[in-house]
Amino acid sequence: MKRTMVSSLVLSGLALPALALAQSNVTLYGSLDAGVGYVSNLRGNSAFIAEQGTYRADHWGLRGSEDLGGGRRALFRLESGFSTITGNLASAGVLFNREAFVGLADARLGTLTLGRQTDWNFEWLGRLSSAQIIGNFSVFHPGNIDGLANTVPVEVSNAVKYRSPNLGGLTLGAMYSFSNRAGANTTAGYSLAAKYASGPLRAAATYSNYNDRPLNLAGGLGLTEFAGQALAPGSLFVADNVKIAGAGAAYLWGRWTFHALATDVRISANHQRSSYVALDGGANYQLTPADTLGAGVSSTHFAGKRWTQLSVQDVYAFSKRTQFYASVLYERASANAVADITGIGPASGANQTVVLSGIHHSF
Repeated sequence: MKRTMVSSLVLSGLALPALALAQSNVTLYGSLDAGVGYVSNLRGNSAFIAEQGTYRADHWGLRGSEDLGGGRRALFRLESGFSTITGNLASAGVLFNREAFVGLADARLGTLTLGRQTDWNFEWLGRLSSAQIIGNFSVFHPGNIDGLANTVPVEVSNAVKYRSPNLGGLTLGAMYSFSNRAGANTTAGYSLAAKYASGPLRAAATYSNYNDRPLNLAGGLGLTEFAGQALAPGSLFVADNVKIAGAGAAYLWGRWTFHALATDVRISANHQRSSYVALDGGANYQLTPADTLGAGVSSTHFAGKRWTQLSVQDVYAFSKRTQFYASVLYERASANAVADITGIGPASGANQTVVLSGIHHSF
């Protein structure tokens, strides 16, 4: 009898860790993308280049959750961006440069997370842009001033983020970021959003407000001066305040996916105010279950200058995880601006053509 009791206790003790493990999980995931390309004008010369992160940004990460019972769970994510063609981190010296957060989720109340996170411009609105739907990083608007691509200045540290439950297709979101500085200006920024997804329709609207926001005006727009301040090549311009409003939608109709998006960015710096307005739209067509053709057009206005871009891309899926892509992009700038296709680098004049092809694999 005693032996039976002892055996039962031992077996129960061994079973407890197994039950605990069954209620939690950790997943390793990532994306690798590398290719080659041709640029008609890169700082005054044509060039053949190796390129990374075109179809999807290179990154790896860990995500996990633990079932707490009663419809609640703990969750976390650690995500690092890097370059497949060089092995370098996307942000030097910052390991988990894309996201690093922990939080709690409740089936009735929603999800609350704390840490380094991306705002709703990237997470919800960016998915309705030509760049995301076509699948080409270089199609994002010049300089990423509206924050639709996951690059400077999208990642926000010291952030608290809330996501509501799905309310009949509607989800609401709010994010607040602390500056972690003493004094009156303790707010780094906040972001509000709503998205709707039901049947063939997806839509989102966002509004964000940031203080001391870094902007890639030199490298992303090819500007040498802004708001009375000279811009060194590759340097970031820090605006006093940036307000971003945007809305977009996508609609699936048979083999077609149609999409359109608009953003309006108001920049305050050195007692001056400027507006960055971007419009884009396009369509994807499913040629076969494995082959998708996409096309998009965008127009961006800023500081009296304009950038117009056309893009066409074909994506062939060998599997759900592996794709081959080939694309052609053309950008024309006006009002003495220089063409500067995102992720490529500025031209010496108003026109730039880029041809890219490569392989993407996710795990």
